[in-house]
Amino acid sequence: ICNLSGYKIYPSRGRTFVSSDNKTYRFLSSKTESLFHQKKNARQLAWTPIYRRLQRKGVSEEVAKKRTRRNLKFSRAVVGASLETINARRNEKSEIRAAAIAKAKAQRKDEASKRKARAANKAN
Repeated sequence: ICNLSGYKIYPSRGRTFVSSDNKTYRFLSSKTESLFHQKKNARQLAWTPIYRRLQRKGVSEEVAKKRTRRNLKFSRAVVGASLETINARRNEKSEIRAAAIAKAKAQRKDEASKRKARAANKAN
């Protein structure tokens, strides 16, 4: 493929240019090679496929816009909790939730203190 125009180069055709930094450039013809050395931009040369693609030339029929799939939100139960309990928790007021959290923390604290007491009794 030609480095400037983007056309396919067939066997025994084209020229190869090796720059001082050892990069190789393949050109279709002396025309493309000359334009490359003049630092011309292929996007601004009307005959290159890149230009034609950017300017939307030669597109005979307008391609239908690709439809994207919309993600739908779907609520479903989680293992260990039914949908009703999840919705009930979601809709309860913040004061009730805060009270329930405080109660659970207190319960955990009690269990931890009981566990410590049992461990202390076992050690003695």
